[in-house]
Amino acid sequence: MGRLLSTAIVSAEGNNRDSLRACLQQTGMVQTVQDWSLSADKQPALKDAVVDIVLLDLTQGSEACFSFASYLRKIHPTVHVVACTPNPQPDRDFLLRAMRSGVQDLLSLPVSPAKMQEVLTRYIQETKKAEFKAAERLIVLMGSKGGVGTTTVAVNLGVQLAHATHKRVVLLDFARPLGHGCLLLDLKPRFSVRDAVESLDRLDGHFFNGLLVRHKSGLEVLPGVSHPDEWQGIPHASLSRVANVAQSTFDHVLVDAGSAFSSEWAALLQTARKILLVTEASVPALWTLKRQVTCIAAQGIDSDRIRIVLNRWHRADDEVLNSLEKDISRPIVARLPNDFRHVSEAISLGVPLSQNHNNGLATRFHQLACQLAGLPVDSQKSRGGLTGLFRSGTR
Repeated sequence: MGRLLSTAIVSAEGNNRDSLRACLQQTGMVQTVQDWSLSADKQPALKDAVVDIVLLDLTQGSEACFSFASYLRKIHPTVHVVACTPNPQPDRDFLLRAMRSGVQDLLSLPVSPAKMQEVLTRYIQETKKAEFKAAERLIVLMGSKGGVGTTTVAVNLGVQLAHATHKRVVLLDFARPLGHGCLLLDLKPRFSVRDAVESLDRLDGHFFNGLLVRHKSGLEVLPGVSHPDEWQGIPHASLSRVANVAQSTFDHVLVDAGSAFSSEWAALLQTARKILLVTEASVPALWTLKRQVTCIAAQGIDSDRIRIVLNRWHRADDEVLNSLEKDISRPIVARLPNDFRHVSEAISLGVPLSQNHNNGLATRFHQLACQLAGLPVDSQKSRGGLTGLFRSGTR
């Protein structure tokens, strides 16, 4: 059994509302059924009400319902609107008005459970296809604890991914309490993730691009917040929707999720092709990493998506790290060598690591980027630094 759907019914006619509710429940595919009103003074509250399917009973007047559908699709672009009409053979003008308002399915009243199940099944199938396509683009980076270098890894991986693929790459700086991605690239942002969240009702690819700041490497960044209080009132669901817009525009989307992991991140992680957990070989970092892996798996997320990136690696750490791989049944895909001098210099100058002067750390980032993009990697150069990122049985 797949996930159960959340639904809502908009109907002023009691018998129709009860019949539609019974239909939904008889399919065995819904978890919740809410009752909504067309009343204009209640519409603002819909901004916080996210459901999968909304049924509109058109017996109360098609114009009011179409206006409601148009408003609903603006604030929740992913909601699926089904119009239920008493007219079994609507004319062309009616169908055009329905489509223009955002209605995606049409059912004739009274609706049979079989017809309802057909619509819900088609919605689930189409959603899975869309999620799979989106998951091919999204990579989430999350630190096992603060201070392990998650942002440094995210920024340099993004730069190398843009360089290796020559495609559009964006870094979404969702790290809390402050975003440091632009700082590490000496970028002067005008907007932040806060602006994206506050404009969700009109956030499309064009608007999203206007919020970004571009680095000369080709990497584009949605800046993080510059004051901790800016995170107040930003739900994780909104961050997932921002990521969805990014995936509709960019070839590769990286998310710097910081180290503040909770179950609220589950929706975003569910759509990620890979979840790169960044850690270092210290007792607190590895202890936290083990629990982080367990918590992510407990959210129903496929453990094959989880990969470990070891930052500040010393060869003397290998014995402990080999034991860790066995304990968590997850590979360490990259052991990024400790290069304090080059990293400190790059951060101070606000530049990414350069591959000049035989910089082994920059080379490791390039190799990791190539593996993530499915590009060939020099096996001699990668020896000792990267392991199989995409092993058999992974997606």
